[in-house]
Amino acid sequence: MAAVLAYRGRSVSPTDVAFIRELIAAHPDKSRRALSVELCRAWDWRQANGATRDMVCRSLMLELHRAGHIELPPVRQVPNNPLATRRRPEPVDIDLTPIRSTLRQLGALEVRQVRRTEDEAILNALIEQHHYLGYTQPVGEQLKHMVFAGGRPVACFTWSSAPRHLAARDRFIGWSPQARRANLRFLAYNSRFLILPWVEVPHLASHLLGRLARTLSDDWVQMYGHPVHFVETFVHTERFKGTCYRAANWVYMGRTTGRGKDDQTGRPNRPIKDILGLALSRRFRERMCAI
Repeated sequence: MAAVLAYRGRSVSPTDVAFIRELIAAHPDKSRRALSVELCRAWDWRQANGATRDMVCRSLMLELHRAGHIELPPVRQVPNNPLATRRRPEPVDIDLTPIRSTLRQLGALEVRQVRRTEDEAILNALIEQHHYLGYTQPVGEQLKHMVFAGGRPVACFTWSSAPRHLAARDRFIGWSPQARRANLRFLAYNSRFLILPWVEVPHLASHLLGRLARTLSDDWVQMYGHPVHFVETFVHTERFKGTCYRAANWVYMGRTTGRGKDDQTGRPNRPIKDILGLALSRRFRERMCAI
């Protein structure tokens, strides 16, 4: 039976469409949001952590509505777009005394996963104040780490869900489109890495990248219920050489096109960057390419 629509790795058949129509008819008073929750429950459509995929389901139902396959109830309210109205992180007042030492002299380092903790706002503010790109809210699944020396923050990391399409990365892994859709959740994107500007400690950056590589997957399991087997990042080569990543065994996979995910022109409209990646498990290709 030919699929009516394929969306986020799920094929919707005419039988599925008929089921959705019956679901809508059986709940005439429910909103679009409530209907998406009902459909997720009926299909047992869940994320790896067990939460229902009602936002994705709602988008799927909207696609079917726009294509004329189903008739959704009228929109009851238009929620605020949190990305459009999100306030910038407020500056934080911390000790700016320079830290200049060797890695050994710096002493014991404490790495904290601060997502959904009181320290998250401090990390956001430090990145907003001191990273050249400022702070942007990570998308999808995400973790944030702060590194402390003697109780003082010295570095910040943010990690998020990886881009769905990245040609150089996809060639390097060697997965099929079906495997990519099924296993993209096992890949994380290092969206920000900041050594605070008053910290001058040779080899600190590569040391921290190596240390995070050993614990990131376990942190992901704790937060989202599944591991990550591979991590990637972009390096703006007009500003940086990516030396610390390469010293931590990250490998070059290729370059971005400079067009972005929503490009309609086919021409670069942003800086072209190197794509670096690191395997977190020896059998990462086998796990990433499985269907």
